Amino acid sequence: MRTKLLSAAAMALALMAAQGVAPLQAHAQTRPSVATPAQDALSRTQRDAVLASVRQAVQASYVFPERTPGILARLDAAQASGRYDVSSPIELAGLITGDLREASQDGHVYLDHAPDRFAAASAGSGAPQALSEMNAAAARRDNHGLTATDILPGNVRYLKIGAFHWVSDETGQAYDDAMRFLKGGDAAIIDLRGNGGGSPEAVQYLVSHFLKAGTLEITFLQAGKEPVQTRALDYLPAGRLTHTPLYVLIDEASASAAESFAYDVQQFRLGRLVGAGSAGAANNNEFLPIAPGFMLSLSVGRPVHPVSGGNWEGVGVTPDTQTASAKALETAHAEALRALLSNAASEAVRADYAWALTAVEARLNPPVVAADRLQSAPGAYRNYVVTAENGALIVARPGHPLWPTPRALTPLTADGLFAVEGLDILRISFVDGAMQLWWKDEAAPRVISRN
Repeated sequence: MRTKLLSAAAMALALMAAQGVAPLQAHAQTRPSVATPAQDALSRTQRDAVLASVRQAVQASYVFPERTPGILARLDAAQASGRYDVSSPIELAGLITGDLREASQDGHVYLDHAPDRFAAASAGSGAPQALSEMNAAAARRDNHGLTATDILPGNVRYLKIGAFHWVSDETGQAYDDAMRFLKGGDAAIIDLRGNGGGSPEAVQYLVSHFLKAGTLEITFLQAGKEPVQTRALDYLPAGRLTHTPLYVLIDEASASAAESFAYDVQQFRLGRLVGAGSAGAANNNEFLPIAPGFMLSLSVGRPVHPVSGGNWEGVGVTPDTQTASAKALETAHAEALRALLSNAASEAVRADYAWALTAVEARLNPPVVAADRLQSAPGAYRNYVVTAENGALIVARPGHPLWPTPRALTPLTADGLFAVEGLDILRISFVDGAMQLWWKDEAAPRVISRN
């Protein structure tokens, strides 16, 4: 989960001699960098040097030494078979990555062809600053990973976190704004689907909003070093959201730091997880420059959660409500509305939740309206005209300036309640030859007879 400086002394000495570069601070995210289009062909000597450096790194610092012989044997066999006899650095990185991951069963072990990051990491004493500036620029362009917000019907607040970036003195402010936005909701949904991970500092800052100050969040273990603990922060400019019902969306592509937050939510019982089981990448990884133009990600430690005494490596985080990734948002929204509806303080608020819930449930399980109901609906109702097109109903208001084009009617219930396209404040049903107009702020429908 964590990515940081690869700094074991023995490893540094061996690799500096082999490559002429020193290990430096790595990028915080687990997703690969995008290589430049023009690539120089690799020679056999360069390929052999890459493999030698990868082997040395695995032997020196891989977190599970019992797996090391199997990893090295896999690399040796592949090299001997000619599997790596390719000239493209991108192809070589892909082949080595496949073997590393299959032999280690560790999603944090891979080789990435990233000339830009390699150049920054190999810049001598200026390397940490160069990498930091690259990371910060990427974070700013991505709004620090906070990529979307929305107010869903029923005042359920939605936040999409695409990656866990962290830039000191900057990212916290972006989270402050996002947390203030969520705090105004009756419930909150945080979407981590497709989030490949990133910085533990970002996870610590986010989860602190849902934990009591000082709570031990996680402990990082690394051979030969003192354990590193992270705790819930005391001061948070946006305040805590401990009383806001929380739902977190995850899927197979939620990994590393994204899983860390989801695991916290589940273990500390901060909310509910909805979606599909996550990737199962818990280990702490660090990056090392490998000449010419590669970065090696290597697991060097592991997290231990204070509640479970373990982590999610290799097994992933199992959602409380399991559903396909594509249905996770609607499923969580429906769960939130049902819970809010059961505790609503006033009839007006209950009506708002119920109105929203009807639409969400219809999207999750589209109802089928009987054919005779559909066939009996078309006609003219005062200044409304209903027609049937390809088995669906269309409603129009000829001459109305705010209704210039016909709108499709979508079934909300099997007994014939319809949503009006682009007009959430109105729903329509047809009963005994009349049209019923259900306006959101009115308790009873307006009934219009057929002309």
